[in-house]
Amino acid sequence: MPPYVNPDPADALLHQAFVSVLGPAGPVGAAVLIGPRQVLTCAHVVNSALGRDRFDPGPPSRAETLTLLLPHVDRQRALTGRVVPETWRPPRSRPAPGRPEPPAAGSLPYYGDLVVLELDAEAPPGAEPAPFLPHREGNEVVALWASGHALPTVRAVPRASAHPWIALDVLGGRVAEGFSGGPLWDRDRQAVVGLVVASHEPPGRPAPDGSDPVAHRHGPPAAMYAIGLSSIEAELPDLPPVAVPAAGRGRQQLVGMLEQLLSSRRQVVQCEERLSARLHRRSAGAAVDVERLAGLAMGVRRGVPELLDIVYDDLAEARPGGAAGAADWQRMLGIARIVSPRERLSLGRRRNLNALLAACAAIDADVLLRKVLPYADDTPVPVDLADATAILEGYDAPAGQPMPPLLQGVVHIGVHERAAGGELADDLDAWVRSAAPRLGVAPAAVDQFRADAVTTLQAASAHAAAAGARARRRTAPPRVQVELLPVPPGHLFAYQIWVWSEDGRHEVVLTEDTGVPSHQVVEAIRRVLRTEVREDPETALLEFFVSPAWMRLDVDAWEFPSDAEDSGFYPGITRRVVLRSSERTRETYASWKRRSSALPTSPRLLLDARSADPAVARARLEVSPEAGIVVVSCDQQLQGRVLRQCIEAGVHTVLWHREDHGERIATDLLALVEDVDHTEIPEVVRLERAKAVADPDCPTHHGRRLSLLHDGPDHRPPPLAPDPWALTQP
Repeated sequence: MPPYVNPDPADALLHQAFVSVLGPAGPVGAAVLIGPRQVLTCAHVVNSALGRDRFDPGPPSRAETLTLLLPHVDRQRALTGRVVPETWRPPRSRPAPGRPEPPAAGSLPYYGDLVVLELDAEAPPGAEPAPFLPHREGNEVVALWASGHALPTVRAVPRASAHPWIALDVLGGRVAEGFSGGPLWDRDRQAVVGLVVASHEPPGRPAPDGSDPVAHRHGPPAAMYAIGLSSIEAELPDLPPVAVPAAGRGRQQLVGMLEQLLSSRRQVVQCEERLSARLHRRSAGAAVDVERLAGLAMGVRRGVPELLDIVYDDLAEARPGGAAGAADWQRMLGIARIVSPRERLSLGRRRNLNALLAACAAIDADVLLRKVLPYADDTPVPVDLADATAILEGYDAPAGQPMPPLLQGVVHIGVHERAAGGELADDLDAWVRSAAPRLGVAPAAVDQFRADAVTTLQAASAHAAAAGARARRRTAPPRVQVELLPVPPGHLFAYQIWVWSEDGRHEVVLTEDTGVPSHQVVEAIRRVLRTEVREDPETALLEFFVSPAWMRLDVDAWEFPSDAEDSGFYPGITRRVVLRSSERTRETYASWKRRSSALPTSPRLLLDARSADPAVARARLEVSPEAGIVVVSCDQQLQGRVLRQCIEAGVHTVLWHREDHGERIATDLLALVEDVDHTEIPEVVRLERAKAVADPDCPTHHGRRLSLLHDGPDHRPPPLAPDPWALTQP
């Protein structure tokens, strides 16, 4: 890969908005122009420019100024900027904005790290606010170093969006200090899709001078992290709407419809003044026309829904009977869906809804998506209810259904909140009553849908209560998840450790970016079990997420030797250790779902030495499309190829022996999982390992070197894994 991207005239919009942030010794970071006098960057860039600790949580005073430069517009003119105090979001390790505690040494902050700077004067002529869009997986992006020079540009591809960050694979160039705060530019869509915030350079990567090509060939790719548009808007809810690339499709239809609805010049002027005020833009005053009105709406994020809101109010004033049922209003909504296909709500209405959803907890976000879109297989994994409703916002109502998925989702949330005794049900209902007519939905349709949702929930609650009375009450133990990154040739490891529990906690608690030996990894796991899980009475499940190439690591056989104060720690005996794949993809998801639904009754499948050929293994798995539990018994040198075939076919559970193979071991392993519920297989394997250690006189016990890949329906890999995660929470 080339180490830089050649200058491209198509990047003119990026150059007009690119800002360098200067410190005493020169550029320390970058920023992006979002308004005539507003600049957006990372808080740690501002801290560095002012000579403070980069994770300092305290806001700089208005008296402290920063020197900024637009290198592609006017390299000679330095600008002065000051922090807008209410936008200060320092780097923090917890989601709650009210807890600005800095991250631990050596770890990444994950949250916050944003600030808006106000310029003392408007940007020089030629500067233009950057257009923004949400990132798109697979689209290559570029980032510029602080100086803005085109040569040290980095190329990357977004791999996974895991709120609040986007993880990217670096394709060309090297990320270094000075990229932070700069815009990620999507050339295909001509828009900024995020701000660079951090990087991960795995051990074993080549030196900057390229002196180690072998390490480059075998080492894991460098990762870059960015703050996406949705995270920026969530952290800075009062940020003025950012610009977007002006759409072309539907523009003439929108202009024609506005000319029809706004019949007088007074209406056009009044609507343009209102829209300019809402979007924090200058009004054209007497020079306004319908073309200007449509262009203003289409050039700003959520500008079209804002325009619809204003036109609706204007029609309501002119038509006392209301506009929701009018044929021309329905045509207007149809055109808006062409011009702005994924935006239904105005900025204020979206923020009001998000404020309500932040306090709702009666229904889970992906449960809500499955309820509203039961047959949609390609929906992204929602982080919270606000994210789920943002996903629903992009879907149209199916034929014959008056309620769009967005309103369906909010009604379901309100119904569940009322059933759980929540205080926000009335507010959610009021929000729906206000939004429904503007989306072309009659109040009667909303009332009918809500009544049906209440009936369905009551029936489901009665069924669940009956099932719960019959079932043995048991709380699932917490899970400790280790994202393991072996450093070639595999004797050292980088890692991130996560804790997941049924109460909704799923967060990183410990990271290590440099290679350490296995006993230090185990020591870190033991520390997390003590400080985060606190030795739960039920043994926690310990999950290692690795790629298929490393599936045969003896992680369950690692140990932390005993010392004077404590006994030794053996993960494979004291904990239910399982391996999980870090390379499950969208292509395997359909097979994974089919095998998941058939798990209670599916047969156990044996792939022996005759299936060592990948083509044969693939055919055996295709012939048994419902088999979710597979026993592999072939030569250990061929096991990796068979394991990869199992993962690509969507198999949940694979049991194999790292050394022995043949008819005897295959029979033993099949008997081990016969008539065992798939959720209990990790515990069964743990007990077999313990039996092998307890019987040192029997070196042939199958519990020795027994390995398990258990990738069941509750697969929850860490969201910022440097390997490609396509599915984070099926």
